[in-house]
Amino acid sequence: MKYIIATACLFIGFAGFSQSNVNEIFAAGIDDAEKFTDNYLAPVSEGALYSLANGWYNSADAKPLGGFEIAIVGNMTSYKNDKKIFQLNTADYDNLRFQDGSMSKRVSTALGDLEGIGVYVEGEFLGISTREEFDLPTGLASEGINFIPSGFLQVGVGLVKGLEIKARFLPKIAAEDVNIGLYGIGLQHEITQWFTSENALPVAVSAVIGYTHLNGSYNFTNTNVVDGSDQHIDVGMEVWNFQAVAATKLKIINFYGGIGYVSGKSITDVLGTYHVRSGPLQSETYVDPFSFIRKVDGMAATLGAKLKLGFFRLNADYTFADYNNLTVGVNFGFR
Repeated sequence: MKYIIATACLFIGFAGFSQSNVNEIFAAGIDDAEKFTDNYLAPVSEGALYSLANGWYNSADAKPLGGFEIAIVGNMTSYKNDKKIFQLNTADYDNLRFQDGSMSKRVSTALGDLEGIGVYVEGEFLGISTREEFDLPTGLASEGINFIPSGFLQVGVGLVKGLEIKARFLPKIAAEDVNIGLYGIGLQHEITQWFTSENALPVAVSAVIGYTHLNGSYNFTNTNVVDGSDQHIDVGMEVWNFQAVAATKLKIINFYGGIGYVSGKSITDVLGTYHVRSGPLQSETYVDPFSFIRKVDGMAATLGAKLKLGFFRLNADYTFADYNNLTVGVNFGFR
């Protein structure tokens, strides 16, 4: 249950460090641990960036001066099966070996569900042969979670000349060993207002730009193989979304679509002290061992619909990208 709660709050899957004992990989040495952890976390970092990029608009019709909308926005980002695995070739590792003698094998990423893949580290410590065996970690799919969730509050306020400013935020929250918070700012400009009088066309066209920043951390527990202190992960993410948006301008239900570009970066710091207690490297201690940087750049296309009933609005859309995404928004506003 702790694993599922932490995953839902941090949504980037790093709770797997605790549940699946990823820190046991330090028994294979710092170089092997860094290589494995980078491959293990890469897809969930990329998927989280795409998740954060979504939800900036539900119409191309910018709000007039003084118009506003408050929304609760939720994202569910899906991923292809090839994001759930990576090929681990022991020739690329100094000490890590498969227990069944395989040289290369598909293993789980933080999004995957492969279980029971045994590895070992073998060598001498103080002249005595020693061997340490453990299982590689599995991922979110093994808990029945096949998407990356995110959610936040978002506010839009109309200014002048078809310009609308937007802000999103998730107040700093803590749940068990997780801390997370995000903020973002965006602008939407209705281009059609410059060329036609109001309501002259049944459609509106806008340009949207949005920036989102997330900070999160997860503190994970020790294991029998590797102990230490203050073992945690700090995550920083920032992502830009640039979109051209078109939408109908009907009274009750409207349809909208957008196409554009997503660009983002995540920095993951694996921090704390890691002391190897068993195996040939049991005298080794690693402090703040490594960091990873992941970048995403790609096209994204969105199709959606919005239902408006007085002050209440409900919208849903689907974005096609390297990681597809479903966005649902519950909105309250006044035009």
